Amino acid sequence: MLRLIKISGFIVALLSFSWHLNATEQIQIEADSVVVTEHRTEINGKRVNYKAHTGTQPVWDSEGHPTATLFYTYYQRTDIKDTAKRPLLISFNGGPGSASVWMHVAYTGPKTLNVDDEGYPVQPYGVKANPHSVLDVADIVFVNPVNTGYSRVLPDKDGKMPSKDQQQKMFFGTNADVTYLAEWINSFVSRYERWSSPKFLIGESYGTTRVSGLALALQNQQWMYLNGVVLVSPTDIGISRDGPVKAANRLPYFAATAWYHNKLAADLQQKDLYDILPEVEAFTINQYLPALAKGNMISSEEKQQIAEQVSRYSGISVQNVLRSNLDISTSYYWKELLRDRGQTVGRLDSRYLGIDKNDVGERPDYWAELTSWLHSFTPAINHYLRTELNYKTDIKYNMFGPVHPWDRSNDNTGENLRQAMAQNPYLQVLTQSGYYDGATNYFDAKYNMWQLDPSGKMKDRMSFKGYRSGHMMYLRAEDLKKSNDDLREFILNALPAEGQAAKY
Repeated sequence: MLRLIKISGFIVALLSFSWHLNATEQIQIEADSVVVTEHRTEINGKRVNYKAHTGTQPVWDSEGHPTATLFYTYYQRTDIKDTAKRPLLISFNGGPGSASVWMHVAYTGPKTLNVDDEGYPVQPYGVKANPHSVLDVADIVFVNPVNTGYSRVLPDKDGKMPSKDQQQKMFFGTNADVTYLAEWINSFVSRYERWSSPKFLIGESYGTTRVSGLALALQNQQWMYLNGVVLVSPTDIGISRDGPVKAANRLPYFAATAWYHNKLAADLQQKDLYDILPEVEAFTINQYLPALAKGNMISSEEKQQIAEQVSRYSGISVQNVLRSNLDISTSYYWKELLRDRGQTVGRLDSRYLGIDKNDVGERPDYWAELTSWLHSFTPAINHYLRTELNYKTDIKYNMFGPVHPWDRSNDNTGENLRQAMAQNPYLQVLTQSGYYDGATNYFDAKYNMWQLDPSGKMKDRMSFKGYRSGHMMYLRAEDLKKSNDDLREFILNALPAEGQAAKY
């Protein structure tokens, strides 16, 4: 049943929206619901009017029974007459098990987090207008996979909840995740009549694994073809980089972090970060990686020489580099770099500082950046959904939901993305990474690009953008603008010229 009410000048549509307790006293959310609110904002100096559709849409099994419901927020610009030319950006975060909150209220959406210019919490908690949002050029839907945000598993047709093993097979694994989300996207695109629109996927962290797999699943299982895939702080997307490659690829990140904290030698420290990184990258590929590959066959003279250079670029003493057999672990690095100051550096963003109970040890007590982010994101999203989008429920908003154990077997998502690109000449890929991200470091992201298409036949459809921040590069005010500008340019450039056919 649809009813309209007026709240603060906005027309709000409520569709079958209710809460109730089931037989086991569990709070449940309606499987199919929507609240529509109308808004206006200013992006790049121009007024943008839009609607926000906030609600739930079911996941159905092969028999048409709802097995879960996914919570989403869909922003649609209202002064666009021809949606056939209007891009649709479908957004996922990662984890796995993370809600869509991060990019929703801090990156691409019409609202951004109330933080200082470097991304640290300030009070009062909440959101403010995002003058850099890409809503001016694309409509955006933020999707919360099962058990994240307000998304939940539903009882089966007999009213019983599936077992933990059954839920894992249905939802909680690399391939299960892609399969049900592809079906859900098909339903969403049909409901909102967006089949004729250019479509883009954007994923952050594990979300890059998700969207890489979805690129081929949508294409081959749903017959839905994309214009672009955006990988924000990407995982390995199923591309192996173990052993010496894994160890060597950390060094450019170490150099960026050491530069930021003023731990490099004076001659390096006086250079700009962008002048240092190419030098470190060249050393990593041409000298450090081959040295690590030699293992115990490396000569003592070469080992000493490499250790001195690794020390110079990482800020770690030569002695400790040698004690690590030239292979410095990230957890040790986060603890060691500022040990003399009694501080640790963040995992996802090494600009953030922490303090431990003891200065001795091999790893930090906690992740300084994550506690800082949760400090500001959690109250902001809960307040924003209830007060500005008028979506009210007693269900807990899961910033991180129960999705483990996650089945990571048969992860071929990178190869799936390559195959999707090969089959679809329209499809382009953008990678965005922060130089201070130690969990999904930027040089690994570059390595992904190099290995994704070893033939080199599609490298002109891949691009990389780096930022002077971490995993969530958009939390830094300067990079919020830059990353959105880069994304906006990518979207517009990925739209074919009128009459341009998809062919080689």
